[in-house]
Order: sequence, then C-alpha cells, then structure tokens
Amino acid sequence: MDNITSIAVVGLGYVGLPLAVEFGKKYSVVGYDINQARIQELQNGFDATKEVTPEEMAAATGLICTDNLKGIQDCNVYIITVPTPIDEYKKPNLTPLYKASESVGKVIKPGDWVIYESTVYPGCTEDDCVPILEEVSGLTYNQDFFCGYSPERINPGDKEHRVNTIKKVTSGSTPEVAEQIDRLYASIVTAGTHRASSIRVAEAAKVIENAQRDINIAFVNELALIFDRLDIDTKEVLEAAGTKWNFLPFRPGLVGGHCIGVDPFYLTHKAESVGYHPQVILAGRRINDNMGIFVANKLVKLLSKKGSAIRDARVLLLGITFKENCPDIRNSRVIDIIRELESFGINVDVCDPLANAEEVQHEYGLSLVENLKDNYDGIVIAVGHDTFQSMNWSQYRERGTVIYDVKSFLDKKLVDNRL
Repeated sequence: MDNITSIAVVGLGYVGLPLAVEFGKKYSVVGYDINQARIQELQNGFDATKEVTPEEMAAATGLICTDNLKGIQDCNVYIITVPTPIDEYKKPNLTPLYKASESVGKVIKPGDWVIYESTVYPGCTEDDCVPILEEVSGLTYNQDFFCGYSPERINPGDKEHRVNTIKKVTSGSTPEVAEQIDRLYASIVTAGTHRASSIRVAEAAKVIENAQRDINIAFVNELALIFDRLDIDTKEVLEAAGTKWNFLPFRPGLVGGHCIGVDPFYLTHKAESVGYHPQVILAGRRINDNMGIFVANKLVKLLSKKGSAIRDARVLLLGITFKENCPDIRNSRVIDIIRELESFGINVDVCDPLANAEEVQHEYGLSLVENLKDNYDGIVIAVGHDTFQSMNWSQYRERGTVIYDVKSFLDKKLVDNRL
C-alpha cells in the first residue's frame, strides 16, 4: 500500500464515480471511461446519475477523468467497475468486463494490482478475467501482477448509505495482497472492512446478497397475488405481521435495475455449469418477472368495472426508472406494464421527471410527456418519486379516473387499488 502511486478506476458509472471521488480525496486517482460525453460532463463537475454532487466532485482534489487509455498507464492499482448485465436469454453478458480487462492488460506492469468490483459468478475473476490480463499483458498472474475482488455495494439514489459508510468486503489473490487491498479500502471506508478468505468467497458473497433480496421480494409478491384474490389489502397484512420483532420488512413491487433483477442469473448460470439446476432462485425470478403483466391486467379489470372502454383508453403511467428518486432506467420492469397495456389497444402516456428523455427513447422507444392531460381513464403509479406527491390527486378522483398504486405511495383513500 505504501508503494501506491496512482489508482485507476475503470468505468465511471453509478459504482465507479463515487468510488473514484472517495479515493480522490486521499490519493492520486485517474477515472477512465470510454464514454467521451460522460468524461466531458465529469470534467465540468456534473454527474448525470446524481450520485455525486458538484461539491463532492470538487472535494476530490486528487481525481482527474479521461477517456484516453494512456492516461492510466502510470497507475499501479486498477479497479474495474464496469456493468455486468444479462443478454436477451438471461445469460451473463461479460462483454464489458472482458473489454475492460483487455484495456487494463495493455497498461499493467510488474507489481501492479487489478481489483474487480463488478458483480460476477464465483470463479469469474480468476477463471475468465485473469487469462485475458495474462494474454494481453504478457505477464504472469501472482508472479508479475496480482488481483483482488471487492464487490460494490452501491444503492443508487440512497443518500444515507454511501461508499464510505457501507462495510466493504475485500479479497486478494495472495494472503499478502489481500491484506494490502484490505488496508487500501479501509483507508476510505469508515464503516470498516471484511476480508474474505479468497476471491471466490468474495464473489459468491456478492451474488447471493441480491439473490436473497430477490427471493424475499418474490415471496411478498406471491402474497400480493394471493391476497388480491382474497380481496385483502397486502400492505395492511404486512404492517400487522411487521409488529413481530423478527418479521422482515419486504414490500411487493417491480424488481428491475442492474442488481436484484440481474445478479441471480449469474448465480444460476454458474450452478447449471456444474450440474446443479436451481429451484428456489429461478422460481423467485419467474414471479418477479411477471409482476408487470399482473399490474397491467389488474388495471384493465378496474377500468372495465368502472365501465370504461378498454380499446383506445388513455392511461398515464408515472415513473419509468427502476426505483424511486433515481434517474437509472436500466432493466426497468415498468416497461412490462406499458407493453401489456398497449397489447389491449390502450394509449399510454409515460411521465418521469427524473429520467433522461433521450435515454428512454433509445432504450425503450418511448417519448416521455411533460404536460399531463386531465382526462385520463386510468393512472398507474409505477415508481414512487417524491415529485409525484404534489400532483392534484383529488382532481383525478373527482373525475372518476382509476388509480392503481404499485408502490402504496398514496393514502389508501385516494386509490382504487394497490399492489
């Protein structure tokens, strides 16, 4: 750790930028990203993800950002924080990780460390990434260069749990490197660190964190499906059960984003590769992936009960990001509601003041609306952004608009039904 000259953070998204900023308060740091527009905005002190404020950027006096690979060639610690999505068949798409490994392989030198933070399946770092580093660099693993794995725990939009206040799991490819990597992270993480016994253990710990949440949410989603048939309010049931000290406070809803809705597939992929076919994990995924269709069909039934014509009905859908008070639209399952409503011939307006309109158009082919109409047949509150609280909900109620609340965002008296 005493020999660190400069740290390179490869990938400056929701994970990489906050990490680079925190390290930049104490070390010389080069943030590298292939997105030129992203680098330009960061050089101007602006973060479109809203994870880092201009003041926090300014406080990271040791940080510079670049899209030029030569800019990181003099670093001796490389931290890779690129996305690890899934493809259309729900299999791991490791292309960003492989390309980042190739890039780092071109610049690493004897004695350097390469630390991965991207979510992967157990064994990915050493079985898949290290061979790329060796081939491109011509160096030998654990002889010329060393690796570590320290899984990210960023929660987009969360201003309370930050990089330095979330306990950090660390690991290294040798006992000596593991200790030094742990000391490096401990120097910025006030919440402390947990040194795992191996890289594979750290990888496994990360992937089950979100798989566990996915399964718990799937359980309450299934409860919501059951209680809907029994005409029982799910939120009221959960609040009553929550009075027991050890009842877990999960809530039903759409499960998207780049973590909970994705990571379980990395674990099941690895499990299947060694001959085990997961049951519980995939069952939970199936339940969660179908919740958008349930919501859309529920709204159609509510419209029908009120006597509204279904075909050519106009519905307002509030929120397209994957979670509240966050601009991230990646893997948003709100799109499932939209597509199902459209299959009934319903006209859907989508409003989300936090989402980037160009990104929504590119990703989903949707045009966001800013000026809301006053004659909607139905409204679906898909994402509970704080800004939606100020809408004139009484006005819509007086006009007979059907309101379905996915997030239990409003008072029960203001909605026709909720998940």
